[in-house]
Amino acid sequence: MVGKMWSEDNFQYAIENTEVIVVPQGRIATFGHTSFRFYLISELMDQVNEVRVRNGRIHAERPQILTPDHYARLLLEGFGEKAQRFAEHLRDHGQKFAVLRYGFQFRKTDVTERTVRDTISSVVAQTKAQVERADDPLSAVIQGVDDAWEVCLLKFTIDLIERSSGGNLDDLRRRGIV
Repeated sequence: MVGKMWSEDNFQYAIENTEVIVVPQGRIATFGHTSFRFYLISELMDQVNEVRVRNGRIHAERPQILTPDHYARLLLEGFGEKAQRFAEHLRDHGQKFAVLRYGFQFRKTDVTERTVRDTISSVVAQTKAQVERADDPLSAVIQGVDDAWEVCLLKFTIDLIERSSGGNLDDLRRRGIV
């Protein structure tokens, strides 16, 4: 059987209905590997007071620096003379244009799931209290859409990158790397 086709509206719905209840206190490490624990909570669509709790890890690799020279070469693939001149301009004047590239590994083997008979608000509150008691600064509680839970998780990782990138660039500047 072929899986259900997803429309742009389905993705948009999943993104708009992703709410991070507990934001990790830590950020992606600049000079090493970081592992975030997540609890993704969602209501089953066809059941009343049936809630799925997925628990797993997202592994963020060390951010890589893409220098102007590197991404200027990437820009040249398939482009003409004007792009070549722009790439040369980037190489000559682009010291402040370093970009960080983040890599994530998502291993489904790390994910466990359980179904709870309760209201979603109650399960969210219980999971939030559990994470706060554990005092793990790299944990997140996310409320999302059940059949699009991976989209919700990717939305969370993109937000995590956005929150981490400024601090990562500051760390690299302090060390004179960018």
